[in-house]
Amino acid sequence: MRTDAVKTDKQENPFIEKVLFINRTTKVTKGGKNLSFSALVVVGDGNDSVGYAVGKANEVATAIRKGIQKAKKSTMVVKRKGTTIPHQVIGKFGSLRVLFKPASKGTGVIACGPVRAVCECAGITDILTKNIGNSTNPINVVKATLEGFKILKG
Repeated sequence: MRTDAVKTDKQENPFIEKVLFINRTTKVTKGGKNLSFSALVVVGDGNDSVGYAVGKANEVATAIRKGIQKAKKSTMVVKRKGTTIPHQVIGKFGSLRVLFKPASKGTGVIACGPVRAVCECAGITDILTKNIGNSTNPINVVKATLEGFKILKG
């Protein structure tokens, strides 16, 4: 077997990309209505690294692409203990609080949509979460989630 014929296909950490929310906004001008879109995107490598961003553009696909590019630049490392987090923590952003509890192996991700996406992108497969507060804005939920993950001590 020739060693020079064997090619190793090494990709530099293929990212998991999840689009959480697409918002359509309209600006009314004298000439008519101008549509624009914003997309909340979470990316991660499935192994400790996760980031988020909001991309804005006049088309949905362009907004998603911009969000993915920004999110890849703003990744952070999440401390894990096996498939869960090391200890209980509360992430805070504005009036929203997100409680995170470590879970035993096989429990799964018990969380709302935005928190679930962040956990899956970070490679956390067993966790219990609870949104405390009256905000359901996905951007604020993602920000509170990442603030909670910054507090973790490994």
